Amino acid sequence: MIREELLAMSLEDLRKHLQELEEELTNLRFQKALQQLENPHEILRTRREVAQVKTLLREYELERRQARTE
Repeated sequence: MIREELLAMSLEDLRKHLQELEEELTNLRFQKALQQLENPHEILRTRREVAQVKTLLREYELERRQARTE
């Protein structure tokens, strides 16, 4: 997901998306351990997206960004 799409999400949507990404990351790590992972770059992509979402959540927490309630 690109950053503009993340910026358009509400606070609750970001939290849900973070949970989904963390589950996806866990599954990718299991696949890697079992040598079933076809594209190892997916782990890196998912980790970066988790970091972006956590950054946005922290900005909301510090009140740098107004919470969107849509």
